[in-house]
Amino acid sequence: MNLFKKSQSATDAKDTREAKEKDQSTHPEKLRYTRYYQHDGALQAYANRAMVLAFLCVPTALAAVGLAAYVRLQPPTVIRVNANGEASPLGQTPSTVNASVQIAQGASAAPSEFEKQSFMRVFLDRYLNFSPDSVNRNWADALNMMTSNLRRATLNAMEKDNTVGKIGDEQITSVFQFHSVDATKDDPLSFTIYGTKDVHRVSDHKETTTKLVGKIHIRLITERRSVENPSGLLIAEYGEELLEGGPHDAVAQGVSLGGSKQ
Repeated sequence: MNLFKKSQSATDAKDTREAKEKDQSTHPEKLRYTRYYQHDGALQAYANRAMVLAFLCVPTALAAVGLAAYVRLQPPTVIRVNANGEASPLGQTPSTVNASVQIAQGASAAPSEFEKQSFMRVFLDRYLNFSPDSVNRNWADALNMMTSNLRRATLNAMEKDNTVGKIGDEQITSVFQFHSVDATKDDPLSFTIYGTKDVHRVSDHKETTTKLVGKIHIRLITERRSVENPSGLLIAEYGEELLEGGPHDAVAQGVSLGGSKQ
C-alpha cells in the first residue's frame, strides 16, 4: 500500500514539474525570470548590445562627415584646351604640362593610316556603287571628296560622254567589292587598290552581267581639317587599270567610271 502511494506521489510530482516547464516555455523571456537579478542581467545585456552598436556607428558617421567636407573643400577642375586640341588641367606645373593628354586632333594634325583607308573606302563605295536611281546622289558625294581641279575634269568628261544619261538609258547597275590596298613606298599618300566590279545591264527584259577585275590608283592630298572635312583628306588623282576583261568590258568600265580614267 505504501509502495503504491509512493509511486503515485512520484508520478504526480513528475506531472507537476512537466506542467510547470511547459507553462514557462509558453511565456515570454522576461516573464520566465522569477528572481530580480535575472531581470537585471537581461536589461544589462540589452544595454551592452545598444552601447556596442552605438560605438560602431560613431566612426562610420565621422568618416562620412569627413569625406563630405573633403569633397566640398576641393577646388573645381578646370581643363584648358588650346588651338591644337591639347588639354591640360589649369594650374599644372610646367613639368607636367608637357605630358598633357591630347584628347582631340588639331586642325593641322596629319591623318592616320586608318583615316586614309576609311576615306578611300567611303569614296570607292560612293563612286563605284550606283544604280540609275542613286547615281546622281552617289556621284555628287564622291565628287565632293575630290580636289577642285580633279572634280572639274571629271564633270567635263561626264558631260562630254553623257555618262549619267547612258546609265539611265541602259539601266546600268554597278557593284564594287574591295579586296586589298597597298601603299606606295615612295609616297605615303599614294595607294594601289585591287577589287572587282559587277556591271549589270537590262535591255529588252534581258540582263547582261560583266565582271571586271581592276587595279585602282589613288593619290590623296591633305588640307586643314574642318567641320566639312574632318579627316582633312581629298582625292587628288584617280585612275583604273583593267586586269581582266574584253573590249566590251572596257566599254563597260568607261561607263561605270564616269569617264574619269587617267
